[in-house]
Amino acid sequence: MKKIEAIIREEKLEPVKKSLENIGYFGMTITEVGGRGRQKGIPLKWGPREYWVEFLPKLKVEVVVLDEDVSATVNAIVKGARTGDVGDGKIFIIPVENAVRIRTGDTGGNAV
Repeated sequence: MKKIEAIIREEKLEPVKKSLENIGYFGMTITEVGGRGRQKGIPLKWGPREYWVEFLPKLKVEVVVLDEDVSATVNAIVKGARTGDVGDGKIFIIPVENAVRIRTGDTGGNAV
């Protein structure tokens, strides 16, 4: 199993969610995060003054998938999240040793 963590633009949550549902993954965890990449933030004007916003609001989407579904899941996230502009985000793939469904006690792939 693998845990896929995707940092995406806030406005891309719905397309990513639908893309994941289309390949059969409905369970996910969403966390509001802030971050910056190579652009190091953006300037914003508020009245006559300009302010530098260093950490931009993003969402972290986490989903645990079976090893054979990693490629399809990453492709689904990219399809839903890509705008082609700087700041589209990143995807991280992390090994998962085990999983347990609390309600039933199922473990491993059965818990996913």
